[in-house]
Amino acid sequence: MKTRWMVLAVALPALAACSDGGSQEADDNASAPVAVRAAPVTSAVVARPIVAAGTVAPKDEIALSFKIGGVIQRIAVDPGDMAQAGQLLATLDLREIDAGLAKARSAAAKAERDLARAQRLYADSVATLAQMQDAETAAELARADLEAAAFNRRYAVIIAPASGSILRRSAEPGETVPPGTTVLVLGSRARGSIVEVGLADRDAVLVREGDPAVARFDALPDMEFQGRVSQVAAAADPGTGTYTVQITLREAEALAAGLVGRVQIAPSRGAPTVVVPIEAILEADGDQATVYALSADGARAERRRVTVAFIDRDRVGIARGLEGVTAVLTEGAAYVDAGTVVEVSP
Repeated sequence: MKTRWMVLAVALPALAACSDGGSQEADDNASAPVAVRAAPVTSAVVARPIVAAGTVAPKDEIALSFKIGGVIQRIAVDPGDMAQAGQLLATLDLREIDAGLAKARSAAAKAERDLARAQRLYADSVATLAQMQDAETAAELARADLEAAAFNRRYAVIIAPASGSILRRSAEPGETVPPGTTVLVLGSRARGSIVEVGLADRDAVLVREGDPAVARFDALPDMEFQGRVSQVAAAADPGTGTYTVQITLREAEALAAGLVGRVQIAPSRGAPTVVVPIEAILEADGDQATVYALSADGARAERRRVTVAFIDRDRVGIARGLEGVTAVLTEGAAYVDAGTVVEVSP
């Protein structure tokens, strides 16, 4: 029994010594600085990319209608059909219109005969000058009525003014339509295809005609379409409050009208922006992310929650969160926490 107590007396100091040594080693490890690299926070006038959803459309959309009202007899095309310039697309019931044209033609012929007779009688001093002048006026009116009737007859049918695709059809045979009512909408690609996007005022003021843009579509994931801004609306849409911007695309024959995609515009105008390397961004969630800044004495990491303005290849624009920060951690930032002692490698 006495021997056992002696063994314990010897062993306990040894265990205590081992325990103290292990604790000291852990403390040393905990306080060891983490090797990191840092990058300066810069402020530059940056033309941040503008990304928006848009819809494909032909450059020219032509609303087609009848000059006069009437009953639609036939519509020869449906949405999606291709039409050639000069092709007959729709026609009214022409019976009443042709009857009116025939009546105007007969009235004009009669007026010409009356005028010829009045001129002969005037030459023979049988008719007065006033009678001959009245006949001349009646002939002029009859000719004008005939011209108007012929013009209306010509526009009682719809002829494709250019080659393109039928985008919309808003009437059917048998319907009575008033003059000028849109019956068909023709999309002409003679001047190319466009993507229309709606931009908020803060983005629209940065965009100018000629700015380059890239369009991508989920339906064509392996294709990328280059283009340029061709038009910026001068006023906001009263319904949405956004400004319509048109981007004309190159080599976009494969794109169907109505296709929805995402457009990235590289505006020529820039705005002062805080910029950091993309390696500094951690724990991103939407436009929120974490960045570790270098403390003023350069010895510790400081956790900052930032709002991301844009990502452009290897740099990130920061809208808020880095006020007063001069450097951020890049390499090794994933291994630190708030207050971690760091050693910045050159």
